[in-house]
Amino acid sequence: MSLLRRSAEHEASYVEYVTARQAHLRRIAHALCGDWHLADDLVQVALTKLYVAWPRVAAMNNVDAYARRVLVSTNIDHHRRRAARPETPTEVLPDPGSHDRDVGERDQLVAALQQLPEMQRKTVVLRHVLGLSVEETAYELDISVGTVKSHTSRARSAMRLALTSDTRG
Repeated sequence: MSLLRRSAEHEASYVEYVTARQAHLRRIAHALCGDWHLADDLVQVALTKLYVAWPRVAAMNNVDAYARRVLVSTNIDHHRRRAARPETPTEVLPDPGSHDRDVGERDQLVAALQQLPEMQRKTVVLRHVLGLSVEETAYELDISVGTVKSHTSRARSAMRLALTSDTRG
């Protein structure tokens, strides 16, 4: 097979993957960072990295796992850069208006999730939003299984406390 033909096939399979999975990756990114605009940026960077590695990644059995790992590491990189150069907000955000009950509950969950420390938030997203096993989560975050369990336990307790105090207040 010629190099050009192989390149065209790789590009076509990449476009097919991105078309099918971009919205899913965006939801994962939002769960990680809590901001739709930042989530879009994270997905764009992750898809660029995925494109560069596509010939190798396409041969893998689980492209989604690779894409998630790139999203997580891209989010970590973003936090490191932001910590080195913090931003100062210049405007007050408008009131989002009224929400129906489901949206309000989801907003409470997202707010509670965003109050968690970064690693606890990541374990909750990977374990309970994406449904990964403890072992898969440990692999994705490059931490031990025991660390995943302790982060998840602490995160669930903190979220439970935050959500019960929100309903009382």
